[in-house]
Amino acid sequence: MIESILSRLEQRLGGRFHARQRLGIETDHEAQIFGQGLTFFHIENWYSVHVLIRGLLKLSGLYWRGRANAARVQLRTNDFRLQRLPPAFDGFTLLHISDLHADMNDGAMQRLEEILPGLNYDLCVLTGDYRGATFGQFEAAMARMRPVLAHIKQPVYGVLGNHDTIRMVPDLENMGIRMLLNECEPITRAGATIYLAGIDDAHYFRVDNIEKAASGIPHEAFSILLSHTPEIYRQAAHAGFDLLLSGHTHGGQICLPGSIPLTLDSDLPRTLGAGAWTYHEMAGYTSVGVGSSIVAVRINCLPEITLHRLWRAAVPQ
Repeated sequence: MIESILSRLEQRLGGRFHARQRLGIETDHEAQIFGQGLTFFHIENWYSVHVLIRGLLKLSGLYWRGRANAARVQLRTNDFRLQRLPPAFDGFTLLHISDLHADMNDGAMQRLEEILPGLNYDLCVLTGDYRGATFGQFEAAMARMRPVLAHIKQPVYGVLGNHDTIRMVPDLENMGIRMLLNECEPITRAGATIYLAGIDDAHYFRVDNIEKAASGIPHEAFSILLSHTPEIYRQAAHAGFDLLLSGHTHGGQICLPGSIPLTLDSDLPRTLGAGAWTYHEMAGYTSVGVGSSIVAVRINCLPEITLHRLWRAAVPQ
């Protein structure tokens, strides 16, 4: 199985280094609670605490409301005004879906199947975390994703998240998702070109390589970066990307009134934890995600998919 995956990815990745590195890290650390990734503690890998959280929510009376909220996927729209966007891409629309955790969020998947057929967009991007667990089998997640993907129009691009294994890549690509593993793709429209790059997980596995992903992007070309986590916002901005699309934070998932997160499980300013933001010359958006992690509940933070409309901004005189 592993050798087959390595063989299939070898040509794509210019050698076996990336795939072997990713698989080796997964084998060594996928169930580790402390000490890996950008943050020291990983609550999603501490499975005994899941029962505790569920019990506390039931005692508080919030559990069943949170379960219902987890299926209430919202369609959001967001407009970006971008000075370097080629005129031919004015009005270009991206459907952004993140953090499906498909095998533990059936209600959210059913809601997606209702929403998706009526949407109009030019391209879809998926920013990682397709399964619920951080290790073990992933066939259930792939099986639950297939009917959802049947409602998404091509082209579709994706990156892996910290819940994902590189073993998923052949299945994901067989579903029609062009996975970007520290790679980029040109997107053309009416004779103009922008570049869509994607990096591997930077939060837990730390196998991201922005330099490699950006190596095929011409100087001064408009570029978009897909990353599961927004924690690489500094590197992305200084690498010259115009737009960063990410997820991972779930917007906190269990929040105080006013959508104030208790934790974002990330090393980044809270202003970058959900929704649209800017950093230096780069625009960004952090999706709160479709699914839920650890426990399938949402409190004061409904799940979402987002239609991003790109508009060419006037250049200041």
